[in-house]
Amino acid sequence: MQDTLQYILEFPLLKVRQYNITIFDVLILIFILSAARLLIWVIQKFLRRRIFPIGNVDAGRQFALTQLIKYIIYLLAILFSFQALSIDISLLLAGSAALLVGVGLGLQQTFNDLVSGLILLFEGNVSVGDIIEIDNLIGRVTAIGIRTSKVETRDAITIIVPNSKFIVDNVINWSHSHLVTRFSVRVHTSYQSDPELVRRVLLDCLLPFGDVASTPVPFVRLNHFGESSLDFELLFWTDNMWRIENMKSEIRFNIYRAFKENDIRVPFPQRDVYIHTAHAEKPFDFQAGELKG
Repeated sequence: MQDTLQYILEFPLLKVRQYNITIFDVLILIFILSAARLLIWVIQKFLRRRIFPIGNVDAGRQFALTQLIKYIIYLLAILFSFQALSIDISLLLAGSAALLVGVGLGLQQTFNDLVSGLILLFEGNVSVGDIIEIDNLIGRVTAIGIRTSKVETRDAITIIVPNSKFIVDNVINWSHSHLVTRFSVRVHTSYQSDPELVRRVLLDCLLPFGDVASTPVPFVRLNHFGESSLDFELLFWTDNMWRIENMKSEIRFNIYRAFKENDIRVPFPQRDVYIHTAHAEKPFDFQAGELKG
């Protein structure tokens, strides 16, 4: 029975030169990978229950730290797997040096994304849950991987973004520095409108919105004396960056109703055109381009 079990375990499944991969080696690989997965699960659970609540670590940093731990443990598992198979990694790398150079040149952008992913995870400038603006597109970061990240737009569309874009391009992180962000709604009124009345009406239009922060205090700015209008700007702070366009739309609805109730008019662009006509005794000859007579 023992000889039969030993024969099964030492049965060669694959032979590459002097290396034989047996059933026993496969079982060792399965054990190492399973142990690595179990270790990752235990560490993540310990961090979430014991460490993160004490340190008040935000969700983005939690995700970054757990991702780094996962990558490190899997890397160690791969090295242990090579060791279990008695594969000399140095000889393997030396034998495939030319191939690695060619692959490195061909996958230069991929390596750039990999390094950028590590920088993102270490620095934490962009974290999971942050609302960002990149390439004139606003979205929420749902996942940060080692090479790419996932950004969900307001239309519930998930976009796969290479990590190098977060490092090289200009990225606006609405969630990075402050809990509230300033936004504005611009309106135009006729010169017959009372500016103080316009200011009171605009500020009253914010009262139904509980997402508008009371500190800093909202205010109205008179920006310009336009050609046919007074140009006002209603400025307010809110932490509802994700649905800000919907909020601004509702504010505009309130402004329209309030303007009608208070007889505040939104003017149309106006142009004064003066037409000079020639004297009747000297009609203009359009063909000759001159006055007759």
